[in-house]
Amino acid sequence: MANKKKRNKVYKGSNAAVRPTITRVSAVNRNPVHQWWIDHQRIAKPVLIIAAIVVAVVIILIGIIDLIW
Repeated sequence: MANKKKRNKVYKGSNAAVRPTITRVSAVNRNPVHQWWIDHQRIAKPVLIIAAIVVAVVIILIGIIDLIW
């Protein structure tokens, strides 16, 4: 008698059983500035990097212009 192979394929379709997802949330006391940074980090980080590059380029251009004059 042959042993039957167990099914390891995920069931798909409209009648497949759906497992509920568990989201665990832990509350942390943060100061308002740090909480703002956590909330807006995806937008603020690239903006700050671009601003730093622009400031560096402006400082270099001012230095070059001062050497010329």
